[in-house]
Amino acid sequence: MESPLTPSRIVSLQPSVTVILKELGKLDLLAACTKYCVAVCPELKERNISIVADTWTVQAEQVRRIQADFVIASVPYQERSVSEILKTGIPVLALSPKKLADIYSDVSIISRLVDAREEGVKLVGRMQEEIANVQERTAGLAHPQVFCEEWGKPLIASQPWVAELVKAAGGKFIGTPGAQIDPATVSQAGPEVLIAAWCGAGDRVPLEKLTVSRGWQDLPAVKAGRVYCIRDEYLNTPASTLMQGLRALAAAIHPEYFPQVEGLRCMER
Repeated sequence: MESPLTPSRIVSLQPSVTVILKELGKLDLLAACTKYCVAVCPELKERNISIVADTWTVQAEQVRRIQADFVIASVPYQERSVSEILKTGIPVLALSPKKLADIYSDVSIISRLVDAREEGVKLVGRMQEEIANVQERTAGLAHPQVFCEEWGKPLIASQPWVAELVKAAGGKFIGTPGAQIDPATVSQAGPEVLIAAWCGAGDRVPLEKLTVSRGWQDLPAVKAGRVYCIRDEYLNTPASTLMQGLRALAAAIHPEYFPQVEGLRCMER
């Protein structure tokens, strides 16, 4: 039985929040979400759910008109936008995960909020089990140098949770997770695997163009044909979708041991 305090009209401002609600079996509480949420949860197209701007550009008045009783935001967001929503009196939960442990914590927080604690525990358990299984399979393998980027201009390395997944998939993450890095610095590290997962780009990163423009033609990864694009939401959405990203990373880093999966594309040689 749901608590009287359980929200009944939630606005989700990031796909990660929507995915978590879906996994908890609580999409029926969703009153509004972003167009990016619909991209990762296409079943929302069949529901009468309003579409709002994301945490970067959302307007308080837009949320107020929906008559929401709770808003959940997650990174990246503008504090100003969230503050304006708070001024309407609508409660806001603003999440800011960095590591996998933070993501597990966010799942737990949301599951308690929507009265789905047991489902939350099971979801975290499934994620941890899958990561542990992949890590066990790669433990005795060589760990190649891997550069994984979340943006191209400026060049930014993927987030800390991606670095953790790269390690689990049997690779060594190059650079400081989430930080800007110079292409020359990447070259000096001699990556054996290159992976691009640009925010908002889906699987459309121009791999051939970026390797040439950065002068990376002689890198070990390029010479060996180990330059990949992984779908944006599989690595940049801090939710259970990361398990699809983990499988893609494992297939890119150790293709001899892991099957190719949907959402992973290799550069044509």
